[in-house]
Amino acid sequence: MNKQTISLILLLGFSAFSCSDFLQVNPQGELTQEAFPKTEQDALLATNAVYSTLRSWHYNSGGFPIMDMMSDDAHKGSNPNDGASNLIPYENFTFTSTQDGLDRWWAALYQGVRYANVVLEKVPDVNMNEQLKTRYLAEASFLRGLYYFDLVRAFGEVPLVISTTPPLKVAKSNVSEIYTLIKSDLASAIAGLPEKNIYGNEDLGRASKGAAKALLAKVYLFEKDYANAKRYALEVINSGLYQLEPVFFDANSQNGEHGVESVFEVGAVATESGGTGNQYANTQGVRGTPNRGWGFNQPSVDLRNAFETGDPREDATIIELGEVIDGVTIQGDGTTPDEVKDAQGNVIEIESYNQKVWIPGLTTNTQYGHNRRLIRYSDVLLMAAEALNENNKAAQALPYLNEVRARARQGNRSILPDITETGKDALRDIIIHERRVELALEGHRFWDLVRTGKAVQVLGPVGFQSGKHEYFPIPQNEIDISQGSLIQNPAWN
Repeated sequence: MNKQTISLILLLGFSAFSCSDFLQVNPQGELTQEAFPKTEQDALLATNAVYSTLRSWHYNSGGFPIMDMMSDDAHKGSNPNDGASNLIPYENFTFTSTQDGLDRWWAALYQGVRYANVVLEKVPDVNMNEQLKTRYLAEASFLRGLYYFDLVRAFGEVPLVISTTPPLKVAKSNVSEIYTLIKSDLASAIAGLPEKNIYGNEDLGRASKGAAKALLAKVYLFEKDYANAKRYALEVINSGLYQLEPVFFDANSQNGEHGVESVFEVGAVATESGGTGNQYANTQGVRGTPNRGWGFNQPSVDLRNAFETGDPREDATIIELGEVIDGVTIQGDGTTPDEVKDAQGNVIEIESYNQKVWIPGLTTNTQYGHNRRLIRYSDVLLMAAEALNENNKAAQALPYLNEVRARARQGNRSILPDITETGKDALRDIIIHERRVELALEGHRFWDLVRTGKAVQVLGPVGFQSGKHEYFPIPQNEIDISQGSLIQNPAWN
């Protein structure tokens, strides 16, 4: 569909309140919380605003892909000095409660929660089409569940705010209470949302029943409730509404936007202004020649070594110097070393870039038009495989795992043979490895290491400490302004 339609109709933020149509309803000075929303059009604007957080640069873990940098998939990237004091502490786990980005990430997520609360609290009283009302409430429930899932994964115990007028002091809720709200929100979303194929072109990008089920499956994986994780992942699979893109690269590329593999993605337009672009890809775009961005999130040597011999996903994931893409030769950045070696002469870093955010074009603005995929169908297949294996059904898990590998090999039967292992422990490791190479540089790896208890083994050598780094510290400025209601996370005092 036309991306301009997405941005102007679907994904406008609260800045839309100043548009001419809205101002014809009420003067800007009268747009108070008490007066909004009142009409069906207001309800649409309020619902669209909940999506706007997804395109905020700050939504992406404070602006930078630190979840990849903190995993074994990537390094800071860019030139050695750019962002070093802000980002290297994430890579080597020396960050503190005042680290750059944490406060932005926290604030962006709570902004999304607040926008969702406006819809959930005010729209039920609006006199409007009941079918639309049900859908708007379900969309807001889905997004609030998504934002709180990010909050609880990142910070653990956080304030649970479900009102537009919360008390001045809100203490942290325990993790189980937060997960209870998330699951309740997603259940409401499943009940009220249509399936993806029901939406018209003008509504592509909105949350769907399949997206809510896929997110709920992921929530249950984090809770280690494998029976429910299996249930909801299989409901998405058995709906028949999703497939794998025939070519792996298209799963994240412009060709696959809102395609068969996309379960939930963030629509964007190639522009820096107006709130319709998404800086997620620009932050990671090729630095230097061609100049497509800042060059952060450099794929690691360890990630390269994780791909099996001949796996086409390696080339589709990593942009190497000298590579030609869309007729453009990647020369890179003159101030970034082509290679970095350790004291023994081993190459430990290579200038390279994340190909999953590549968008054809001629300017840095182009990268703002990348649609970030938050949930892909391959992720759902691998969640199903993992949940089935943990439920002692390894034989039933294999078809979903092998479906992902079959797409990756793209008809070349000499590579990526089907997995036949049925030992639970061995298959668990195989599935987690498959998640790594399939979903590399998409922000999943760190969370997967933490939730499976592998983080200390994999990341311990670079600074990860068990009992501390599973959660980030609460941003210190939030504690300072909380008037004593927020207490720092254990191990961060």
